[in-house]
Amino acid sequence: MTNTTEKTSTHKAGGKEGTALVTGASAGLGKIYADRLAGRGYDLILVARREDRLEALAEELRGRYGVNIATIMADLANSGDLDKVAKTLSTSETITMLVNNAGTSTLGSLGDTPLANVDSMTDVNITALVRLSLAALPAFKRRGRGTIINLGSILSFHTLPHSSAYSGTKGYVMNFTRGLQQEVAETNVRVQLVLPAATATDIWELSGVPLDRLDPTTVMDPEACVDAALAGLDQGELITLPSLEDIELFNEYDAARLKLLSATQRSAPATRYTVGK
Repeated sequence: MTNTTEKTSTHKAGGKEGTALVTGASAGLGKIYADRLAGRGYDLILVARREDRLEALAEELRGRYGVNIATIMADLANSGDLDKVAKTLSTSETITMLVNNAGTSTLGSLGDTPLANVDSMTDVNITALVRLSLAALPAFKRRGRGTIINLGSILSFHTLPHSSAYSGTKGYVMNFTRGLQQEVAETNVRVQLVLPAATATDIWELSGVPLDRLDPTTVMDPEACVDAALAGLDQGELITLPSLEDIELFNEYDAARLKLLSATQRSAPATRYTVGK
């Protein structure tokens, strides 16, 4: 069982925006979110598995921005660790933002992929994200303030022969987050869904697909991805696709989705099935 530790800073400056809890904060997009949010005046609670990386990042950001920073070493695939992070979210009176960034990827034929890898990916990408969202939500609603940012993927819309399980987890994130957005629409709680395409983080190496196999013209710099996502948040976007230039493509997709849903609301089977004839 993974040990969970929590350490806090004694610095008193900063925190004018409240506290942001960032999962998967020791590397990739999470590390950049931590830097950008600290720069905006948030105190931080950084969550990740690697204590050495967490402490190094926390010390760096304290020195750069003078904000209070707590670190929680936790493997979100572990139920005990997840419980601890959820409890922090549900009991802290200072947390104003949750960034559900932690995620893992296993790419490859499902027939050749160990079940344990798929289970772990499901635990982190779905179970942890849902649990933490629902831990933060009551406190945010009670205080009339709070932001949840859920990191999905452009593969929420699409799957490839080697991405079936990963695309499935991100499809869940998309639908869960969109439903959550509708539930809080009349409150002051904001929920943003971020759907990056290929981004230059270590998730590729961990998934078994080296980054150098990808066309570099299709891979976004992670700093640019986070900056675009935060710009989308500032602009009030519910769904941010950092690399999509023509937003009308998404608008058309979403309109077609609603049209399809409406067209299914019939009491009789479609005539092509000749049922009952």
